[in-house]
Amino acid sequence: MSTPTFDTRLAATLALQVAEQIGKAILEERLQPGERIREVELATAFTVSRATIREALRILQQRGLVRIVPQRGATVTQLSLAELQNLFEIRSVLLGLASRRAARQFQAPQRARLQQGLAALRQAQGDPEAYIAASRQMVHLLVELSGNPQLGQIIQEYAERIGRYVRRGLSDPRRHKLSLQTWRELVEAVCARDEVAAETIHRRLADDNRDAAMALIVAQSEPSLQVAPAARKPRRARPVPAGPATTTRIL
Repeated sequence: MSTPTFDTRLAATLALQVAEQIGKAILEERLQPGERIREVELATAFTVSRATIREALRILQQRGLVRIVPQRGATVTQLSLAELQNLFEIRSVLLGLASRRAARQFQAPQRARLQQGLAALRQAQGDPEAYIAASRQMVHLLVELSGNPQLGQIIQEYAERIGRYVRRGLSDPRRHKLSLQTWRELVEAVCARDEVAAETIHRRLADDNRDAAMALIVAQSEPSLQVAPAARKPRRARPVPAGPATTTRIL
């Protein structure tokens, strides 16, 4: 008797949806670095099997958001200061490349979309969450205009790994004025098809954000960046409420 073939796409989709929700909680810091992720509590919260939760956690491990230790379970990834610096440096280079390519391929009709993005940033000043969202949309647009989807995928991977730290660089409304001015310079360079200037300015924008984020992290002496993972006792996880599946992109 032959073994029947089953369509497993629905199960895979469910695990991915759960992974998106847990990942969003990590990026928004509702789950803290070093915090233990309890499968039973998550399975209850999402009304799914533990097997689905394990598959979701494996997806998040591939994204660098959680670490799974056999016989000990999963915890939210902790990054050392050196690791964080390295990831920020790579992100800066990738974003600079995206803007260089966007400038190289710029077409006049794209100017209106870039100006709309600047208007959204201007209106969002003083509201950290709104400004972060507007900044993220501008990055999405430049990646799109770069015409390189593979580059976009790599940028997204790094965004997921350090997104919660990127957010901190724009969490202080006092930084928005300088950030907006830099964005204006970047748009001008892209529209002028100045590849070198576009790359340089976007790298400066990314580096400024890195410096602000790192200064805040050091000032707050974040435990996850001060203590080696083996020396920390994992915290108890808080259940993550299940909700409509959304894909959060933080660049």
